[in-house]
Order: sequence, then structure tokens, then C-alpha cells
Amino acid sequence: MILKWFGPLALLAALVIGDQIRINRPGHKYRLSVEVETPEGIKSAASVLAVHPDRGYSRGGHTRTAGDAVYVDLGAGKNLVALLAHVDKAIDLDDINYVALRAYSAAGGKRVSFNEMSKLSGVVPVTGKLIPVLVTFADPANPGSARTVSPDDSEAALGTGYRLRALAAEVVPNGYWPLDFGGALGEPVTRGIAARLPWLGGSGEGAGAALKAAGVPGEETIDAREAFARK
Repeated sequence: MILKWFGPLALLAALVIGDQIRINRPGHKYRLSVEVETPEGIKSAASVLAVHPDRGYSRGGHTRTAGDAVYVDLGAGKNLVALLAHVDKAIDLDDINYVALRAYSAAGGKRVSFNEMSKLSGVVPVTGKLIPVLVTFADPANPGSARTVSPDDSEAALGTGYRLRALAAEVVPNGYWPLDFGGALGEPVTRGIAARLPWLGGSGEGAGAALKAAGVPGEETIDAREAFARK
């Protein structure tokens, strides 16, 4: 009796697992990198972000990004953080979903479709309105020490000799979700900013305080932690 149902049950399990992979696999992944000129030379950091379209049957969700903001250790106690957020009158958490797509479209001079993204390669600049909100912390352990950094005048917030050199996006292999642990399996999503900013855990009050201190408008209307890290 058990053997009779083994085949159909195994097929059903395979279909369910396959469907979950289809739903949850990223549409594409990209590396967002930041370079800063400092008196000690160029400092850089990057974060791999995964962009997930809504493939659920309800179609009630929306495109989302998983990953961490980019934290650049500039040395001498200084830092620069590229948030997972933009500002258009108020803070916007959705534009980060399309940074790579729009950067590739701008670099190529023609519109790139969302479905094409995973097939692209090469590094493209992230400029102008595509640049996310940049902040710096006088004390990373204190969210209230956050200040915004202007892409055009980073020295005003960071000090003489500290200039934003470039931001760039690069599509990386999607890998084999949920086994994308690195190497041949694919680039894993970057994690670790919570170790840099220990107040990120908990209720989110620390993240809200950081955005408020930096003067980011509309922080009270969102889950402020999503500007720093997303699952």
C-alpha cells in the first residue's frame, strides 16, 4: 500500500518544492559597490543584493530587495553608508529594486527589461538620482550621530580629502536558490551590517533615530530598519 502511493507523493513533493523555488528565486542579483578617495588612498566596499519579483499566485505583493546597505570603513574612525533607500520628497524604499536595471539602461542608451537582467554582465556606473541616500556616523554605536553625505560634496560631512569617487552596479550570477552559498552555487546575499551598527536589532527605534538625525524626511512612515537591511 505504501509503495502504491510513494510515486504520486514523491511527484507531488517535487512539484511543491519546484514551485517554491520558482516563487522565491531572485529575478536577478547585483553587486552595489562604493569607492571613496581618502587621505590614505581609495577605500571601497560592496553589497550583493537580490531582487525578487512577485511571483505569488495572489499577486498581492510587490518587487522586493534582500540584502544589506553598503558600509565603507574609511579608516581614522570615519565611515560611509549607502542605504537601501532614496529620497523623492520623502524616503522611498522601492527605488533600490531598480537601481541596477536603470543603471544598465542608462549605460547602454536603451531600456533594459526586468527579465533580461540576469543575462547581463559588466560594471555600470550608478549616478545622479540612482545614487541612494548616503549617511555617515560620527559614532557607529550611536544612531543619533548620523549625518547625510552629499554625493557632490562629501568633504562637507566626511572631512577634507574624503571624496566620493564612484558607485557602480554589476549583475552577478543568481545561483541555485536556496543553495546559493557561494562559489559555483552563486553569489550569496551580503549580510553583516548589524555587526557594524549594533542598534539595528530590536524594535527599529535605533534605525528610526538614525534616519531622523540624518534629516531623512518621512522616516516615521516606514520600518526604518529596511533602509539598512532587508530579508
